[in-house]
Amino acid sequence: MNKQFLVLFTLLLLPALMLSGCSGPASSLEALVSGAALARADTVAAAPAAVPTTSSATAAPAAAQPVSSVVQPAASAAQPAPSAGTLLDVLEAVLGQIYDRVTPSVVNIQVVQGAAALPSAIPEMPGLPSDPSLPEGPFRQEGLGSGFVWDKEGHIVTNNHVVAGAEEITVTFYDDTTIPGEVVGTDPHSDLAVIKVDLPASQLYPVQVADSTQVRAGQLAVAIGNPFGLEGTMTVGFISALGRSLPVASGTALGPSYTIPDIIQTDAPINPGNSGGVLVDDQGQVIGVPTAIESPVRANAGIGFAVPSVIVQKVVPALIKDGHYEHPWLGVSGTSLTAKLAEAMDLNAGQRGVLVSEVIEGGPADKAGLQGSDRQVKLNDIDIQVGGDVIVAIDDQPVLEFDDLVTYLIRSTNAGQTVTLTILRDGAQGGSEETVQVTLTARPQQEERQQTQAQPGNVPVGGAWLGIRGMTVIPEVAEAMDLDSDQQGVLVTEVVQDSPANEAGLLGGQESIDINGQSVQVGGDIIVAADDQPVAGMEDLLAFLQGSAPDQEVTLTLVRDGQEVTADVTLGERPSSMP
Repeated sequence: MNKQFLVLFTLLLLPALMLSGCSGPASSLEALVSGAALARADTVAAAPAAVPTTSSATAAPAAAQPVSSVVQPAASAAQPAPSAGTLLDVLEAVLGQIYDRVTPSVVNIQVVQGAAALPSAIPEMPGLPSDPSLPEGPFRQEGLGSGFVWDKEGHIVTNNHVVAGAEEITVTFYDDTTIPGEVVGTDPHSDLAVIKVDLPASQLYPVQVADSTQVRAGQLAVAIGNPFGLEGTMTVGFISALGRSLPVASGTALGPSYTIPDIIQTDAPINPGNSGGVLVDDQGQVIGVPTAIESPVRANAGIGFAVPSVIVQKVVPALIKDGHYEHPWLGVSGTSLTAKLAEAMDLNAGQRGVLVSEVIEGGPADKAGLQGSDRQVKLNDIDIQVGGDVIVAIDDQPVLEFDDLVTYLIRSTNAGQTVTLTILRDGAQGGSEETVQVTLTARPQQEERQQTQAQPGNVPVGGAWLGIRGMTVIPEVAEAMDLDSDQQGVLVTEVVQDSPANEAGLLGGQESIDINGQSVQVGGDIIVAADDQPVAGMEDLLAFLQGSAPDQEVTLTLVRDGQEVTADVTLGERPSSMP
């Protein structure tokens, strides 16, 4: 799985402009183009007349039309294959239906937030500064995002980062109906939230939700939301990849603690303001909620990420009922077992699984007797923790890498459920495959984790600030800096003035280059390790800083001008002006 992220930007648009609408079923593109017998171009050309036109601000959403009303199949299978023009007309008819039927379900969410709660355009990654263009000091700021109607009771689903810390919420529908909204539940760990509006059921058009586990790469993907405040905008692309993971912004100075698994990647253009809208399939059914993009320029670069509907369907009902969702928690930290790690543990180089590096004291795994890493080995001159249990299956489902474990937990388990872990213990020398029963609990709240990890002998989590902007090194960057194309690490593109990184002498980018039409600052230091822990990319640096504390001194291993050097940095506390 490719996790070489650049900088991930949440899609909340600041400041406000205006926005609106989305959802509902539409005729399947597959049904329209299946088989060789399709209507001729002149038949399809008349289709738009049969397609309801509700794109105007005051039109009511149309009832679903049967496929036959859009295109009539020919009587004989011997009819010639459709022309390119015919297929284009069919595609346009389907997209028109999707837009007309989904847009009434999508809403514009306008929020007013205070300075303490205002999110930046960048997910809250410890060590990264917020948007320097935002003014410092007390102020109130408006922001825009998207949402969609969940049910006839007035529940609206959006992203947590859209409404986090909101003092006022205004919801605008496709027909310009504007009404106050109230938050009824939030879940930062999945970046989902539910707000409620008081409208008659006759004015509410809930979405239909598809099963995202059935989505495949290459399928049509349609995003509808309010990018840059442009209400009711539809963009079209394909599912680019599945099974990505996304760091979660916690909304506090402690930063993200977990990742959202099972993320859908799409090339359907997604921009700031799309947050909380919909990603739908060719039937107009929701398969995901656009949440973040990967781009060095804070706008669409062809890589967008959506929280999958399988997570939405588990989390949203709980937010409506209880105001929160209890994520199942195993209580371990670990890493995917690589060939070198396997060999270091006297396992077959082809062995895969999750190496348990730490078992959280008092957690479910601890109570079940799982064992964390107990010794260090040197790999590429870096100390690596090994010796812990290796999880190779959960409930008889193979676990090849860490994301497999996280995905199974979120898809298939609930707090209080007992799961069976298949583990390898003590390596190949006298070791054996064992099974362990673990009863999952609810994931601890951030405050509980702080108190637990602040006990003597433990290092408090999060809050540590490095003071850089950076990106995962990609081959184009390595080539521009005359490094090996497989160079890994985090390129420091900018060092914040008076920050810990600045005081330690870290160097930011010195030259701007063009990569795929986007400007990137190169020439700065590349962080390849922190306290001898390898840093392959932004996620590794994030995890390290998350487990560090203000005033803690750490040693960074850097690649500078092609040479490896070290720098001692005393981490700081995130400035109060930074959310």
